[in-house]
Amino acid sequence: MQLPLIVEDLKDKVAVVTGAGGVICSELSKALAAAGAKVALLDLHEEKAEAVAAGIRAEGGIAYGYGANVLDHASLNACRERVLKDLGPCDILINGAGGNNPKAQTDKEYYELGDENKDGLKTFFNLDDAGIQFVFNLNYIGTLMPTQVFARDMIGRKGCSILNISSMNAFTPLTKIPAYSAAKAAVSNFTQWLAVHFSKVGIRVNAIAPGFFSTAQNKSLLWNPDGTPTPRTGKIIAGTPMGRFGEVEELVGSTLFLVSDRAAGFITGVVLPIDGGFSSYSGV
Repeated sequence: MQLPLIVEDLKDKVAVVTGAGGVICSELSKALAAAGAKVALLDLHEEKAEAVAAGIRAEGGIAYGYGANVLDHASLNACRERVLKDLGPCDILINGAGGNNPKAQTDKEYYELGDENKDGLKTFFNLDDAGIQFVFNLNYIGTLMPTQVFARDMIGRKGCSILNISSMNAFTPLTKIPAYSAAKAAVSNFTQWLAVHFSKVGIRVNAIAPGFFSTAQNKSLLWNPDGTPTPRTGKIIAGTPMGRFGEVEELVGSTLFLVSDRAAGFITGVVLPIDGGFSSYSGV
């Protein structure tokens, strides 16, 4: 029996990655290129995407950076036309655009009597509407819209797949970040829905659910201005059996596995936790 060769399977596939200027998706883009895929890196800021793409090309890979707004169909459609011209039709779509916003976070983990009378305290009752809508739209709608645009090129073709980026928040919501937790739960649900919807036309749909990784997006929650860990960081490490944050590189293997039709051809509708045991630990 010949074992699946993921690298061989991904060679010359066209991979479209949204949020590719960020820490996680830039790393995933580099891994796809190293596996032989031709990578279209999409980011709201084209210069960020192109900077990562230039680094990939310097290593001998094939990559282009594009500016695209995942919340705007016209922007995505224009980007799709550029990708088709430069690389060809999309085989793999990684929906990585997402993030949180301080305006959609409460200041305290628990609401207590009298909080309503404290000036300047951000509670559930005075969270910013625009902040909540921004977080939900960026994570959920920003997954749905790129799929509407790029999945049309996958219909009826072999070996095509979509990978969404969910979160461990989708399984058990974290304190302080209700909008982000709800949005990622929507991404997980959408992943399962889409897997069923596209099951007859050759498209597999899965997601990874990272646990705790220290990135620019969660910096203010995890680290004090002087670089020392916040109390929240202490709680995270105490609740993670492996006793540390994840490294971004530790998302690569699962990603390459799930997007490879040769390795994971009968896997669809799965949301894979990558959390150092956080979801398995009861705290006792």
